[in-house]
Amino acid sequence: MTVRGVRGATTVTEDTREAILDATTELITEIVSANGIDKDDLASVQFTTTIDLVSEFPAVAARMLGWVHVPLLHSHEMAVPHGFPRCIRVLMMWNTVQAPQDIKHIYLRDAVNLRTKQSDLT
Repeated sequence: MTVRGVRGATTVTEDTREAILDATTELITEIVSANGIDKDDLASVQFTTTIDLVSEFPAVAARMLGWVHVPLLHSHEMAVPHGFPRCIRVLMMWNTVQAPQDIKHIYLRDAVNLRTKQSDLT
């Protein structure tokens, strides 16, 4: 197996604990489902939030889903003037035999626009 990165992002409309947990649960559930990920194959997961989100750690959602043995880490995104507001991002380091081109990166809610921005850069 090789360690591969699986990315995803979502947004919330307000900085509340409930909004952050709901959006994060939806995001990681979609990533796991789309890729057939078993939590025991995760090496680690890093969550980032924009600096306007401070009401809860996104990893709490993962813990609530039973990810008690997966190393989780948080950080804030850079405060770039043209950045995307109220955004939660995730990078899962996954032990898998999947080829990079077969991994499905998931972008939900307003974060679907991030894929358009990234394609503009290449």
